[in-house]
Amino acid sequence: MGAENNESLDLLSVFLTGIPGLEAQHGWFSIPFFIMYMVAIVGNSLIMAAVQEDSALHEPMYLFLSMLAITEVGVSVSTLPTVMGILWFDAYRIDFDGCLAQMFFIHTFSGMESGVLLAMSYDRFVAIYNPLRYTAILTLPRIISMGLGITLKSVALMAPLPILLKQLPYCHINILSHSYCLHSDLIQLPCADTRLNSILGLAIVLATFGLDSLLIVVSYGLILYTVMGIASGEGRKKALNTCVSHICAVLIYYVPMIGVSVMHRVAKHASPVVHTLMSSIYLFVPPVLNPIIYSVKTRPIQQGIANLFSFKKGLI
Repeated sequence: MGAENNESLDLLSVFLTGIPGLEAQHGWFSIPFFIMYMVAIVGNSLIMAAVQEDSALHEPMYLFLSMLAITEVGVSVSTLPTVMGILWFDAYRIDFDGCLAQMFFIHTFSGMESGVLLAMSYDRFVAIYNPLRYTAILTLPRIISMGLGITLKSVALMAPLPILLKQLPYCHINILSHSYCLHSDLIQLPCADTRLNSILGLAIVLATFGLDSLLIVVSYGLILYTVMGIASGEGRKKALNTCVSHICAVLIYYVPMIGVSVMHRVAKHASPVVHTLMSSIYLFVPPVLNPIIYSVKTRPIQQGIANLFSFKKGLI
């Protein structure tokens, strides 16, 4: 049975789906998708470069922001080949191992993004609760350890998913409902019991997104409690203003995720286009909007990016 299963996996292909019912317009849809990818990759890369090059940005808040940018570039690069391949070349077919690899990287970077958002909420709490010891608490070694911990946690949790899927038999044409590979899609394909995969997937969601979102809410509860203890109204406003960009990043990340979950349960019979667009918003909007928000709302980031271009211009 094992040999037969391995042979079937070697021959197995997965077929992705573009925008249902609008295949003839894929060429037009490729324009906004390509623009979003470029904004996400270039915008987040500029933030990473600015933080690296500008010593004034070597502070905990901006180091965490550069981690967020890394995860968002990772998510964008993970989906780009298949999404643009479908829109430009009608390349719907992907081999099974490639699909598993894409699934692993999408979920790993998404889990890392959630962890970084939690770390950023802790950063804001420390900055407001104990500003005098802010840099003493969030030292560079501690920030690096937090980043490594977030990465290792996400990799360790997501690694079993492709391994378990690899063990299952697949005995029919496999068509997914998105233009990229997700675990929720792939567990629908095997002609065998996938309860273990479903339970593991749910446990991972609760251990990452569920726990992270709960702790973020707790962090902001503590932040509000601390801010209410500030005597002056101007001080309270200034303290809360430092959290605006992060609150926007959290909402941009979690609201589409919740929306996708609700759509799958409440609006199962909605048009496939609606489901496709909701899933696209969940994966594509945060990497596009976050660098814009942080660039607009955070003056040191604006200055760092400006200095980056000034430095490049001086070299020329």
